[in-house]
Parts: sequence; structure tokens; C-alpha cells
Amino acid sequence: MSTLDVARTELALAVLYLNKAEARDKICRAIQYGSKFVSNGQPGTAQNVDKSTSLARKVFRLFKFINDLHALISPVPQGTPISLVLLGKSKNALLSTFLFLDQIVYLGRTGIYKNKERAELLGRISLFCWMGSSCCATLVEAGEIGRLSASMKKIERNHRDGDLFQNEQYHAKLQQSRERSLALIKSALDIFVAVGLLQLSPKKVTPRVTGALGFTTSLISCYQLLPSRPKAKSA
Repeated sequence: MSTLDVARTELALAVLYLNKAEARDKICRAIQYGSKFVSNGQPGTAQNVDKSTSLARKVFRLFKFINDLHALISPVPQGTPISLVLLGKSKNALLSTFLFLDQIVYLGRTGIYKNKERAELLGRISLFCWMGSSCCATLVEAGEIGRLSASMKKIERNHRDGDLFQNEQYHAKLQQSRERSLALIKSALDIFVAVGLLQLSPKKVTPRVTGALGFTTSLISCYQLLPSRPKAKSA
């Protein structure tokens, strides 16, 4: 491929990536929590960026609760343990509730919804729902990683000849395990982000710690949304 072809391919991937509302939301999230880290809860430019970006992100999430509501009522893959099914459905229910209540918070911050005290209360309830969904997601990912590990060990026992990594089934499960491990780290860190936003442990989870953790999980989300590169054509 020529240099121009490479540039076109890279720009096409960038356009594909930025066309996703979810990707733009996560980029804004990185800016939001990066500003929170810089401001450390103190008034100034960084805190203004934090607040304005937080409000702007709520536009990206309008009616997003429908996604998790759909996942809540959708069937699960056969063979999934009932414990993981219940945790997964609880995650969907809590996340859908968080996103729904977040819309009322948005209406309150824009002045459309006049009851500020109720809007603040609903905002706090929504953050507890998000923290609960992050806890459920962490347990789901841990359980799925355990299932993948057991399945991979079974393949290892049955695979006697040749290179194990040439086994397509093993390679696919290894890739899934890596992806779920990253998702596990993200959901676990988001629990502490929620703790920071709720100020449940203000001395330990300070605004700077919250900002650092939120920025980290935002980068992980941005990475997870990267489009797959096209495979090179064989000569």
C-alpha cells in the first residue's frame, strides 16, 4: 500500500470511530474526569470544564436507557449459569434506571425541571444505581472469565499435537478472556469512581483520585470502541 492509501485507511477508521455517539461520549468523559483530576475539586477553569462537559455528555445519553431495557428482556445464551443470568439482568435493570433518572437530572440542570432538591435526590439515587450496576458487571466478568478459563483448560487437555495457539477455538477463547479481563478492570474501577462521586469516602477517594480513576476507565472504554482494522490482502 502507498502512503496515501495508508492515510486514507487511517482517516476512514477515524471517521468510523468518531461517527459513533458512544465514542464521542467516552472522549468527553475522558475530558471530564481529566479536568476533575486537574481541579481536585477546587474552583477554576478545570472545574468549569468538568461541569460543562458533564452536562454536555447527558445529551449523548438521551433515551440510551432503552438499550439496557432491551437487553433486560432479551434471552440469554443457553448454558449460562443462573447466577450469572441474574447478575447480568440486575446490571441491565440498574444501568437502565441510572440512565433514565439521569435524564431528569439533565432537565433539572438546564432549568426545565424546576424542583432542584428532587433533581439532586434523583441524581444521587441514579449514581447508586450506576455503582450497583458496576458491582454486578464486575461479578459477571469475573464469572465469565472463570468459565472461559475452565473451557480453555479442557481444550489444553484434549490438545496433544501441534501448537495450541494455532487452535482457532482456543485462540478465540483466549481473546475473549483478554477482553473480559479488561472489562473487569474497568467495571471494578468504576465502583470507586461512583464512591467518589457520591462522596462516600471523601478522605480516601478524593476528587483527584476520582478524576484519575474515571480518566483511566474512559481510556479503556475508548480503546474497547476502536474499530477493527481490515485484514491485509494476500498477494
